[in-house]
Amino acid sequence: MEQPALPEKFGRFRVISELGRGAMGVVYCAGDPSLGRTVAIKTIALTGNARERDIHEARFLQEARAAGGVSHPAVITIYDVGREGDVAFIAMELLEGNELRDLIRWGTLTPSQAVNIAATVAEGLAVAHEKRVVHRDIKPGNIMVLKDGRVKLMDFGIARLHENAVKTQTGTLLGSPQYMSPEQIAGREVDARADIFSLGVVLYEMLTGAKPFAGEDVSALLFSIANMQAKPPRHLQPTLPSVLDYIVARALKKDPADRYQSAIEFASDLRSCAAEVAEAEALARVKPAEGSSTIPNTPPAPHDVEPRSRPLSLSEDQMALRPSPRFDSTEGLARLAVIPADQSDTKSRAGWTMPVPRLARRQDPARLKVLGAYAAATGLAILIILI
Repeated sequence: MEQPALPEKFGRFRVISELGRGAMGVVYCAGDPSLGRTVAIKTIALTGNARERDIHEARFLQEARAAGGVSHPAVITIYDVGREGDVAFIAMELLEGNELRDLIRWGTLTPSQAVNIAATVAEGLAVAHEKRVVHRDIKPGNIMVLKDGRVKLMDFGIARLHENAVKTQTGTLLGSPQYMSPEQIAGREVDARADIFSLGVVLYEMLTGAKPFAGEDVSALLFSIANMQAKPPRHLQPTLPSVLDYIVARALKKDPADRYQSAIEFASDLRSCAAEVAEAEALARVKPAEGSSTIPNTPPAPHDVEPRSRPLSLSEDQMALRPSPRFDSTEGLARLAVIPADQSDTKSRAGWTMPVPRLARRQDPARLKVLGAYAAATGLAILIILI
């Protein structure tokens, strides 16, 4: 199939090549002749009637306003915005590295790297939140790890500003369901603490290779996020230090009031535990956890999971209380239906039978006297009748 011709320019930026194409637009590599640098150009085609085009353009440029107002090494830099014909564009920092979702999928992240990435993103979010910008779509696909190890938070496309150019309809779901906070899926008003929950989900996934909440469909997934408690990371990766269980659990509290109240507080706890995480990581390399054959970001087999050290409340693990797929209900019912051949010789409970020894019947003297008297009276009555 023939590739469409490259546009010549967007504003002052000269297009060099196409970097990627999505449902809403195309990303190009372009040169900035004024400053002699290479940039990324994110575009969106403005289609529909005049009102629809205005809405699309306002929402697209809202991303530039959100990210452009935040100056932090962990947040992508915006250089310019504009419109070229029926195409709106944002010129931004060109990043070379890997998306976090690829690193998670490849299983190459160590716990120390995971903690550092989460702390860096939290620090960037703290600056954004100070500017009253809520990202609302924190996920591995929106985090880039550069070749030199730096971390960048991208895509503020659905960010909420303190004064949005485009108002979101009440109850509208915006974001990626697997990383949404309970208040997001309920359609309630969100604040900075929603980003903290989403980053907690990302941290969990980096540490364990698994998402904390799951479901067979979107409805089941959203129910799990709103109602179910995630298993502590150490139940999937026993070599992790217990402090990470505490940090993740606090970030994933259902009630925003119970979570970290600021991203900088979240980042501070992560930085504080870095040495402990590195020590546990080094120990795991030298001496793997007993009975564990897991490696970082690889969920262990069920028999490798460390047993829980305390009883669980019903709400904490009720999703795990399903019948084993190996349970044969036919066989089980057959056992329950067993009727002993000689019930006088056995006692039966739920189909399991066991012999019962016969015991000599104990004779009661008082009972024998009564029976003797009764027999004598009966015999006397018979004689009187015969006479």
